[in-house]
Amino acid sequence: MPECGIAGEATLLVPATEEHLPLLARWFADPEFVREWGGQPLGREEVAAKYIGRRRPAVVSLLVLTGVEPVGYAQYVAAGPHDGGIDMVLAPHAQGRGYGPDAARALVRHLHTCVGWDRVTVDPEASNRRAVRAWSKAGFRPVGPRGSRLLMECGRPVDRTSTG
Repeated sequence: MPECGIAGEATLLVPATEEHLPLLARWFADPEFVREWGGQPLGREEVAAKYIGRRRPAVVSLLVLTGVEPVGYAQYVAAGPHDGGIDMVLAPHAQGRGYGPDAARALVRHLHTCVGWDRVTVDPEASNRRAVRAWSKAGFRPVGPRGSRLLMECGRPVDRTSTG
């Protein structure tokens, strides 16, 4: 993880820490915030256990900022040595402003170039058109259904400058 975070054009992803617990506990207790993230508000202890970095290195928890304002949460988890998945949820007031695709592109770039992943996946609810559209804007393409979810992937960009 870069010391200053993972920078997008409009967003910055920084490690979620214990100091972010009050904010994340408030967000994950809000039914509107969790509507697309599992649907059930969570208690402070569950948030503390899952979303402030306590599951490192298996799960990397990140806060999404725009300027200095926290606007969302993201995480990534490896599925193998060269691939894994990401999840992201934005506060309702930050949705529809391009922050999600910007943060996703920055995170995917980091996972490809710094972590060494060749393939990154997401699995939004297939009925969540806003999320599917945001992931598409970030470069993800549908692979197929996974129950009620749509599996989407973003592979490593092909280097078209090299000669073979």
